[in-house]
Amino acid sequence: MTFCLGIKVKDGLIGIADTRITTGAECITAKKVSLHQYGQYPMFLMTSGLRSVRDKALTYFSEVLDDDDNRFEKLYQAVNEFGKQIRRVAEEDGESLKKSGLDFNIHALIGGQLERDKEHKLFLLYPEGNWVEIAEGTPYHIIGSARYGKPILDRALRYDSPMDFALKVGFLAFDATFQSATDVSYPIDVVLYRFNTESMVEHRYEKDDFRDAANAWHEHIVQSVHHLPMGQLDSIFAKALSVEPRQEPSPPRTTVSHQHSH
Repeated sequence: MTFCLGIKVKDGLIGIADTRITTGAECITAKKVSLHQYGQYPMFLMTSGLRSVRDKALTYFSEVLDDDDNRFEKLYQAVNEFGKQIRRVAEEDGESLKKSGLDFNIHALIGGQLERDKEHKLFLLYPEGNWVEIAEGTPYHIIGSARYGKPILDRALRYDSPMDFALKVGFLAFDATFQSATDVSYPIDVVLYRFNTESMVEHRYEKDDFRDAANAWHEHIVQSVHHLPMGQLDSIFAKALSVEPRQEPSPPRTTVSHQHSH
């Protein structure tokens, strides 16, 4: 499984990707995010799904970016091109994958801001090559293992959240996934892009980098439960909490029989 999180807030873009690849009984570490420079404009691309499909489509896509005859003025045009390369791989390898019992599976998150984009953009690309844009209403998307990190993102993240706050929420979403999903793990790669700039920063973090923060978050959750105002909850739970303990059945009475000798 994979954890790749793309966040779009007012001030910029954030990408967070784990690096664990599981193949049968083996686990390896590999990058799931790649940075691409198109002229002076950067973009990032994160993927989940079959690694072979990802690597082949990404190789084709990189060749297109390096070709001076191609011109992408807006990010959606580059997203269309990557979708085209995914369909190319599907035509080449889809049937053989199916015969091997494998589904053609790849999802991608692509973020950046090209020359004629008025703002930074974030797109979710499907295996069929079609896409949707991540907008203000739900300013994030997870590909891969989403169930554990989604609740905190839904509760805390807003489009106008500051970048540093959004980054913290993103880390907590990963931490929740790391705690519950055995196939998602460190190290993680983090990409940051600020609105209307021409630089994209990437950092890799190990588990030890976040040890204190993760422990503090765990302790904070426990303490928050203890300090939760219980007035209304007490009345709601009163019936359940007042159930009398189960009565153990009394042992059967034994009857002593007296035998008379004649």
